[in-house]
Amino acid sequence: MTAIPQGRNRRTALCALAVMGAGLLVGCSSDPDEGTNGVGKLPAATIQSKTRAAADSADAVRLAGTVVTNGRTYKLDMRLKSDGATGSVTSKGIAFGLLRIGEHLYLKAGAEFWDHADGEKDGDKDESAAGKLDGKYVKVPSGDPAYKKFSGFTDMDVLLEGLLTLHGDLATDGHHEQSGTPTIRITGDKGSGGTLDVSLEGKPYPLRLERAAGAGTLTFSSWNKAFALTEPKAGETVDYGKQLPTS
Repeated sequence: MTAIPQGRNRRTALCALAVMGAGLLVGCSSDPDEGTNGVGKLPAATIQSKTRAAADSADAVRLAGTVVTNGRTYKLDMRLKSDGATGSVTSKGIAFGLLRIGEHLYLKAGAEFWDHADGEKDGDKDESAAGKLDGKYVKVPSGDPAYKKFSGFTDMDVLLEGLLTLHGDLATDGHHEQSGTPTIRITGDKGSGGTLDVSLEGKPYPLRLERAAGAGTLTFSSWNKAFALTEPKAGETVDYGKQLPTS
């Protein structure tokens, strides 16, 4: 027996079975918004307003993809909630982990990150220092210039506020799908101002964003799915001993 997929694909499969069995298309709708949350029938500006409201009301989300800012590309994979976050950031091929619990921010990286941060050349690396920091959590002091930059990757409200914006005249651009979920796509200036796929199932959460001017592509998932954050143990933390790098 072949399993029938969920949602809109399920309806399509059932219609196909009806055609095969009876030679007729009976009770099958061609309306792509049938059985959805209905936002696909709304004007683009209203859809954007509703998706922002849905995102603002959520307690948690997973954000993954790329962001281009000031000419630098960052690859993000972060789980975010109102009081903290955990995940990884990659820049110029070097990855580091971030953990924020309330106001406490930790950075965790390998020796390569710290060697690069110290600007040391091959053959002139302080291997003892790199080894001390390798794989350990470094608590970022709130007064350190790096705190503001790194904490920005862990702030759900700040990230969503800055990312979920399309530029120019808004319009709808048909029905699509993201990871099996039907979506309605809205665009800014016919796509040059960005595109946003909005869920047609349940709350109209944003599911995929292409930022304007090639500034990155992001997916949003695990909306409102709770996750735990735990302070690192004493043996897992170490002091950097000087100002943390911001680049």
